Amino acid sequence: MKRTNDLGHDPVFQLVLRLAIPTMLAQLVSVLYSIVDRIYIGNIPVIGDLALAGVGVCGPIVTLLASFASLVGLGGSPILAMRMGEGHRDEAGRVLSNSFLMLLVLSGGLTAGFLLCKEQLLLWFGASQATFAYADTYLTIYTAGTFFALMAAGMNSFLIAQGYSGLGMATVVVGAVLNIVLDPVFIFTFDLGVAGAALATVLSQVASCALVLGLLLRRRMPVPLRWGGFSWRVMKRILAFGLSPFLIIATDSVLLIVLNTVLQRYGGPGLGDTLVTCATIVQSYLLIITMPMGGMTLGTQPVVSFNYGAARPDRIRAAIRSIVLLCVAFCVIMTVVTHTLSPYFVRLFTGDAELIARSVRYIKRFTAMIIPLAIQYPLVDETTALGRVRQALFCSLFRKSVYLACLLLLPALASAEAAFLAEPIADVVAATVTTCLFFKMFPRLMAQLEQGQPSGI
Repeated sequence: MKRTNDLGHDPVFQLVLRLAIPTMLAQLVSVLYSIVDRIYIGNIPVIGDLALAGVGVCGPIVTLLASFASLVGLGGSPILAMRMGEGHRDEAGRVLSNSFLMLLVLSGGLTAGFLLCKEQLLLWFGASQATFAYADTYLTIYTAGTFFALMAAGMNSFLIAQGYSGLGMATVVVGAVLNIVLDPVFIFTFDLGVAGAALATVLSQVASCALVLGLLLRRRMPVPLRWGGFSWRVMKRILAFGLSPFLIIATDSVLLIVLNTVLQRYGGPGLGDTLVTCATIVQSYLLIITMPMGGMTLGTQPVVSFNYGAARPDRIRAAIRSIVLLCVAFCVIMTVVTHTLSPYFVRLFTGDAELIARSVRYIKRFTAMIIPLAIQYPLVDETTALGRVRQALFCSLFRKSVYLACLLLLPALASAEAAFLAEPIADVVAATVTTCLFFKMFPRLMAQLEQGQPSGI
């Protein structure tokens, strides 16, 4: 197996492109897991709109489960890259084996916990009497496949951290393509409806999981997966690094829950389910922006972490400049797409004229400040890659706090529709604060590195 990316010597911009583009595409393809499900579900005859609202209620719970994969995968992979940069392959191997064990334990505990509590969770998270049955069916089947979802997403980060971004993309693409093929077969041919969509997703995650673990077990990997070398000290370090991305994603699920609840409350019996359906479509569109951008920033973390371990501040500066430039360019393009093609996107989910008009309007509101968001994302993720987890966590939670405050206040002061303005307000305020804090921290950190001061990480 030939390694195509040398994190310490390849030209930085080319290296960032080779890592960013595959991981961006992988995340874009992975969005299809949820979007394709929702498109097919929304087009089920008679029940489509209500079924779509029910699956939308499951979205925050699915996101919450995924956050635990990030806790380990995005916690362990920067440490593994740093150890490789320092030349400590044995320590890198211990990070990998400890991460595998943590995901194994987490998947068992989460499966049991969510299956026991799912009915109450759905009622808390915005399911109505009309949508509960669809939400319950989808969530039960999805939760049963938690092991495969966590392993596929969590362990894939360690492929990318070793420079194999192409393989990392392939594992996601295999699952997504399988999901696209199986969805119509199970939903329509076998007439399984919402259950068919969930089953197709789980089987796709099984395929991705098998491919990821098979690749990591190969001896020709720079740091192959092995059993043993478990250490509570290593696990605590992984958890410390992973806490920021975990809370970022976990709080996303909390905010989605609050959004659905607010829309149901202020929309009332006549409008609540309609607004939740629109929110499901809007969130699906936002994923097309945030998931690829997250793929770019997280996929390029190994460049920053490796060269931090190797004490190469020149390469770190060049990498962060390149990553921010890519994210801004991507969001400029997506702004144009939003104002030209979003109606066509919405029509994939529904043919209802009112839902189409509302969803297009809400999408434009929700994504109005994605260009500032294109600065927030890379600065937070690369701050994590530099080991400054507390600052990254503060910046992320500050954005979520602004969003939550707006989400609670705007509908109470205006109308239920005002909830869709919370996202752009939070994006521009948080990007400003994050940029100021980054330019205060980063020059000092690079000066320490140039003087040969140890990182302590």
